[in-house]
Amino acid sequence: MREPAPVPDEELAARAAAGDDGAFDTLVRRHTARMYRVALRITGSASEAEDVVQEAWLSAWRALPGFRFESAVSTWLYRVTTNGALRQVRRRKPTVPLDEGDAGVVPGPEGYVVSAEQVGTVLRAIAELDVGQRIPLILREFEGLTYDEVAEVLEVSVPALRARLHRARVALLAKLGDNFRPGER
Repeated sequence: MREPAPVPDEELAARAAAGDDGAFDTLVRRHTARMYRVALRITGSASEAEDVVQEAWLSAWRALPGFRFESAVSTWLYRVTTNGALRQVRRRKPTVPLDEGDAGVVPGPEGYVVSAEQVGTVLRAIAELDVGQRIPLILREFEGLTYDEVAEVLEVSVPALRARLHRARVALLAKLGDNFRPGER
């Protein structure tokens, strides 16, 4: 027996805007993990990312009745999350966030340890990037959004986005320097 096709985000958003709490709950379950990943990578802090996502959902709930469906619901949610994470980063004093993902690395064979160290090095270098470089890099490379989607989230043109991504990649490679050589063990 076939399962019913999932309800499209746009239909869920329209129902939620009309007062259907169950539709909004479905949107929350469907998108929270991605929103959290974006917020975590922007803020560098699990607790701040949780706060950002909670605030993003509150903002989305309040704004839903006025949502004009000019963009995909997921793109709109990325924008709300990204803006909230940026506000969070701007509120605090400048620091280099620690990567909280390294805490769960369990020592194993040499290749795994080297790989985990390289991943940690790259994540720390990304966390040190200027927020204007970090966000497009996160959305494009980690979240897999298309250039058009990232440009829409950031409200810039695709050529401007490509330029930002190029500068972000150059800055990341400069930060990594001799500490990281892909494929080496």
